Amino acid sequence: MGTKDAVRSPYAGFDRLLIAGRWRHGAAEGKIKDVDPYRGEVVAEIPHAAIADVDEAFSSAVKAQAAWAAALPSERARVMRNAAAVMEARRDEIIGWLVRESGSTRLKAAIEWSTVHAVMLQAARDPYLVQGRILPGDVPGKECRVYRKPVGVVTVISPWNWPLQLSNRSVAPALAVGNAVVLKPSSETPVTGGTLLAKIYEEAGLPPGLLSVVAGSSREIGDAVVQHDAARVVSFTGSTPVGRHIARAAVEANIMKRVELELGGNSPFVVLADADLEQAVQSAVVGKFLHQGQICMITNRFIVEEAVYEEFATRFAAAAKGLKVGDPDEPDTLIGPIINEKQMSGLKQRIAEARKAGARELAGGEPDGMLLPPHVFADVGNEMAIAANELFGPVAPILRAQNEEDALRLANATAYGLSSCVFTRDPERGARFARRIEAGMAHVNDQPVNDLPNNPFGGEKNSGIGRFGGEWAVQAFTTDQWVTIQHEPRPWPRSAADLEPASGAHSAGG
Repeated sequence: MGTKDAVRSPYAGFDRLLIAGRWRHGAAEGKIKDVDPYRGEVVAEIPHAAIADVDEAFSSAVKAQAAWAAALPSERARVMRNAAAVMEARRDEIIGWLVRESGSTRLKAAIEWSTVHAVMLQAARDPYLVQGRILPGDVPGKECRVYRKPVGVVTVISPWNWPLQLSNRSVAPALAVGNAVVLKPSSETPVTGGTLLAKIYEEAGLPPGLLSVVAGSSREIGDAVVQHDAARVVSFTGSTPVGRHIARAAVEANIMKRVELELGGNSPFVVLADADLEQAVQSAVVGKFLHQGQICMITNRFIVEEAVYEEFATRFAAAAKGLKVGDPDEPDTLIGPIINEKQMSGLKQRIAEARKAGARELAGGEPDGMLLPPHVFADVGNEMAIAANELFGPVAPILRAQNEEDALRLANATAYGLSSCVFTRDPERGARFARRIEAGMAHVNDQPVNDLPNNPFGGEKNSGIGRFGGEWAVQAFTTDQWVTIQHEPRPWPRSAADLEPASGAHSAGG
């Protein structure tokens, strides 16, 4: 991108990393072999970043950040608007990369493009959301100011499933409010999660050194990007076990860091007895099978009231059987490839466990390469492995609830709390139910995969810490500094007696 050759060939120029304002190879031994999960072809080979590359990236970030923070809000906003314009001009190329590298279907890739584009436009507003305050104080002549300012340098670590969005939803607001960023994308998606995004910002006019991409072995550089002295906030999206490790590493660093963590999920899709089943089934197909179910907030369990259980299960299974499974580059494909063999192996194990546990298989089939047809299981208990664990694949367990209270109990009977949804013909009943779900996000009469750039995105319990989006992202990547000005000499007390309460004041003891 940014050159005529790159326009002709979507594979041009992606064997290098952007480190400290310069495109070059990483210094570590070994290469990331970036594989198209559907065709099995290597689409890029990128030499690993080393510790020295990480140090150079952070050093450059520190040097570039001060001038960027001092820039007018309009200058930072202009870069974000330019980035949105670059995305518009490069839409086909970006979608093509998402299809090739992450196995996204064209539908999913187009949704991801739209989401990232919306985040860019929101980020153009973020510089104007950084607001200070004047607070009252009980010292005569003292003015209390609170300045909101960028934290300095932010580490962003992103996953492979929605790589462009889950990198950019932290990178964009962090840059917009005046920080520099060091980004470590997943080795499964180093282009769409890292270098492609860096090229978009470079073409948009982001000053050199403010964004570096260090793709490489987590064993070699994972802790380094978290614990580096220059990093002030670490933003991570990924699994709960890795999130726990990052939180510990951040606390144990020489300089402690704040963490923003969006972790695993076990999202419930609740269907109450009065639900519009046609609407529920259509939403269920999207909310379970989009991107082959490889989404943190995807439906993990369907919880259906007894009165409509069999009808919902039958209709949903029939809809699942009708989905096209195959080449993600074909526009009508709805289920593409699983990302890698490790993920496929785990899904096969869960399917075998469900069959062994006595779950009733309503839809299924054998894998074809990295393609796994949709599987639907009825008569699933909440304690079964297929319901208790995050699946990250096109496998749908359906649980039976006796009534509304039982449905709520099942929905909350998990250590996770990311997204959720409930279907009912009574929106206010749905809202009351949603407010009792122990999750950071709850949607009435819509599936749980929702992400709007000006709304708070995040989870409860083992699903994470903090929120992304809008003013919440601004808070995540800025800090408050209390500054006081004593406008007149302060009268200091001469003895303890000067600090006694005024006559008539009541003590705590009466």
